[in-house]
Amino acid sequence: MSLFAIGDTHLSLGSQKPMDIFKGWENYTDRLEKQWNAVVSDRDTVVINGDISWALKLSECYADFNFINNLNGKKIFIKGNHDYWWTTMKKMTEFLENNNFNTISILFNNSFRIGDYSVCGARGWFFDAPESDKKIILRERQRLIRSVEQGLELGGEPIVFLHYPPIYDDRICTEIFSVLTEYGIKRCFFGHIHSERSGKYEGLKMEGVKFNLISSDYLRFCPKLIEKF
Repeated sequence: MSLFAIGDTHLSLGSQKPMDIFKGWENYTDRLEKQWNAVVSDRDTVVINGDISWALKLSECYADFNFINNLNGKKIFIKGNHDYWWTTMKKMTEFLENNNFNTISILFNNSFRIGDYSVCGARGWFFDAPESDKKIILRERQRLIRSVEQGLELGGEPIVFLHYPPIYDDRICTEIFSVLTEYGIKRCFFGHIHSERSGKYEGLKMEGVKFNLISSDYLRFCPKLIEKF
């Protein structure tokens, strides 16, 4: 049994938002499916930390969710900035159940125990957000705190997954970063970044927290092994 992660899949099987117009994204759904199933077994779990589908409404997510549901292993979804379909936990859970998407779970103010670890996380927010976004940042901070505290209650060592990077160059989203240090988080994985410079975050360590970028294009559309049990 293993824990994997990948972010920013940007699927558009049910919408008109092709990603293969961008360099490096050619045939990305085929590449993702092939490489995912080559490394992930049905006993494994994969965290997808945001920007999962370009669908605008939950009702438009069927094709993308069906694609993910049929990939090997169990999946845990975290919200990204482009997941406009994201709604209440009740509505999302009902959608999964009604469509028999039984390999998908939602991480939203909660946590999941996987082996000796607890998968925790939240969307996070911009490191350079304006003062007008203060309420959003504090809300995301509280969601992360609730997730980490539940993870601790479950008894596993918390591993944090965020969509937005809590650090970028020499800038820090202090509201989010401080949660990591206050709770003694050792590992944090994030997505959102798509650039030539993205490799600089591989294994970066700050104040005891080790960071890794897991955007799908950075990972060449192959889930990253986080832990093997």
